[in-house]
Amino acid sequence: MAMAKRLKGMGQAKYQRDGDPRTSGPGFGVSVHPDALLVPLDWRKPRLIFVNSMSDLFHKEVPDDFIAQVFAVMAVTPHHTYQLLTKRHGRMRSLLGREKFADDVWGLAMQLDGGIAWRRRHWPLPNLWAGVSAEDQRWLEIRLRALRETPAAVRWISAEPLLGPLTFWPEDHAGHERDDCGEFGGWTWTCLDCSGPEAEEPRVPWRTYDRSEGIGIDWLVAGGESGPGARPCDLAWLRSLRDECAEANVPYFCKQLGAVLGKELGAGGKGQDMSAWPADLRVRQFPRVAEMTGAA
Repeated sequence: MAMAKRLKGMGQAKYQRDGDPRTSGPGFGVSVHPDALLVPLDWRKPRLIFVNSMSDLFHKEVPDDFIAQVFAVMAVTPHHTYQLLTKRHGRMRSLLGREKFADDVWGLAMQLDGGIAWRRRHWPLPNLWAGVSAEDQRWLEIRLRALRETPAAVRWISAEPLLGPLTFWPEDHAGHERDDCGEFGGWTWTCLDCSGPEAEEPRVPWRTYDRSEGIGIDWLVAGGESGPGARPCDLAWLRSLRDECAEANVPYFCKQLGAVLGKELGAGGKGQDMSAWPADLRVRQFPRVAEMTGAA
């Protein structure tokens, strides 16, 4: 939000719409930019592209047909890899799980490049990494279930900013139904982050997955919070996630320690200076894409 405000003040055309002051701010209103859609088609060298670094593609104000256009560009640029991250897990699961949405994507892809679209039509797109944010245990449990049900070649979780300990095997939830949890942990089990009846989270038991079943994701990125008023991250939380990923054979990427630990350890304002990190946390692994998608 602070960056959007600065960009608006600088006259940047894409940051002139203000958002709802209750949840957003100057220059941070949701906007779509059709003129930018075709830019990746001109990039001949393969790139790793993070989609919507300043927004959320599945926000309720982004039209379905625009999202389909974004996916069509992904479909006709198989030499690029697209990282997609959302907090609107319900809408992502709903759209990507619809046969009509896939048909719409490939129809638009035929208009962009019929040759590639004809040869490569399949779903899910093999060059898309679909991810969700999970900053604490509550959102991990809600969003992980939706992510597991989302058609995707690569599924990943961003545990950043990491605001508490996370576990993929919460033994204390075994056998409990959410309706019966009452005031457990003070959590509310109704998902308020999504819109539309298809996006609402049903009240079902949180199942404790057996370790032999794995986590159900292909990559995990973790990091502490940075910026003004950053909340602290704990080294034990990062280590616990590293260990659970190692046990489940899931690549783990420790991105940064955050502002608080960064200051304590002399690792810079965001905690990104790895030379100041504990040696055991200098882990930056990537998804084994070649194994999962056949990509070179």
